[in-house]
Amino acid sequence: VYGQPRTRRPWKKILILVEGIYSMEGSIVRLPEVIALKKKYKAYLYLDEAHSIGALGPSGRGVVDYFGLDPEDVDVMMGTFTKSFGASGGYIGGKKELIDYLRTHSHSAVYATSMSPPVMEQIITSMKCIMGQDGTSLGKECIQQLAENTRYFRRRLKEMGFIIYGNEDSPVVPLMLYMPAKIGAFGREMLKRNIGVVVVGFPATPIIESRARFCLSAAHTKEILDTALKEIDEVGDLLQLKYSRHRLVPLLDRPFDETTYEETED
Repeated sequence: VYGQPRTRRPWKKILILVEGIYSMEGSIVRLPEVIALKKKYKAYLYLDEAHSIGALGPSGRGVVDYFGLDPEDVDVMMGTFTKSFGASGGYIGGKKELIDYLRTHSHSAVYATSMSPPVMEQIITSMKCIMGQDGTSLGKECIQQLAENTRYFRRRLKEMGFIIYGNEDSPVVPLMLYMPAKIGAFGREMLKRNIGVVVVGFPATPIIESRARFCLSAAHTKEILDTALKEIDEVGDLLQLKYSRHRLVPLLDRPFDETTYEETED
């Protein structure tokens, strides 16, 4: 806001860097507002879609698709091929001038070798599957299944009384542990029950915001999720992790079904 340090002249280039889904928070970026801000101040927008590409939106095109926005409004789109595509490497999308510049000046493009043909074939096949260009509806079914798994898993954890961060549609589910001593305890107790979990503490998170991070997949069946939830529930009681004062409970005034829930105070 004060301009450049010595001259106080306005900055010529302002770059806004955001993620589609924040990997430790599980929150989805409020992209429409970010794009409005970018247009207002004539800035550039760099969007990291590592966790959202192939996972969000009606056709799996990420956070831009999720909000129904125009990809032209994002100047640099970056993502990975390691998650939804099951391969390795990543991509950067943008205007031709930008891509040409990166090809000639980026160390990873100039000094590294190209991707191997099997990896490229894996990426192309996965992309065709997600886009429905393989002649099947498998991609669409997987995106739908992931969304259902996400909502079910998040809802059940909240019912149990855990504090869960992030957006309801985000397949990255952080379960808050808070106390640093409970990081190792939660990981070990879950491993005893044959479930490996990712536990995260300082410096990846603030020192008193330790968490376990679950990443859901379309390949998870309801039985798998129920097995995991049963063990998480047990360990949550053992380690006293159910900090939430607001639990989701079934409404009792009408017939129960899986979508009949409201938030009530304990």
